[in-house]
Amino acid sequence: MINHNMKEIFRKIAARISGITGSAAAFLAALSIVIIWALLGPLFNFSNTWQLFINTVTTISTFLMVFLIQNTQNRESKAMQLKLDEMLRAGAGRDSFIDIEDISDDELHWLDDEFKKLHQADTPNPAIHKLHEKLIKAHQKRHTK
Repeated sequence: MINHNMKEIFRKIAARISGITGSAAAFLAALSIVIIWALLGPLFNFSNTWQLFINTVTTISTFLMVFLIQNTQNRESKAMQLKLDEMLRAGAGRDSFIDIEDISDDELHWLDDEFKKLHQADTPNPAIHKLHEKLIKAHQKRHTK
């Protein structure tokens, strides 16, 4: 089992690497590596070793980044959920929406449809309209990363 110190070290490393790799400089560095690799193709006669190099580098990088991205996504989702739960607990919404992420996809879809109907009504409730917008944003954020 991983102890607390190891988790904290991983969290710090993951956050730092995510920040670095998400920067414009990191993108330009990766693009430069690909361009240099492509330009070196004729020098190496587009050999299998030349192709294997970029395949290996990208495969290993992708494999490791999946774990870092997932860690960052999990933390951000949990933080967002806790913020929303606190808002609901503080009276900015209905307590019945706390832990809504645990309901089934069908129930979530049904609830979304109900909010759409309320939103499309002639006199939508402003509180429900705001809550629906937050649900849409949270859903989009979870499914676009």
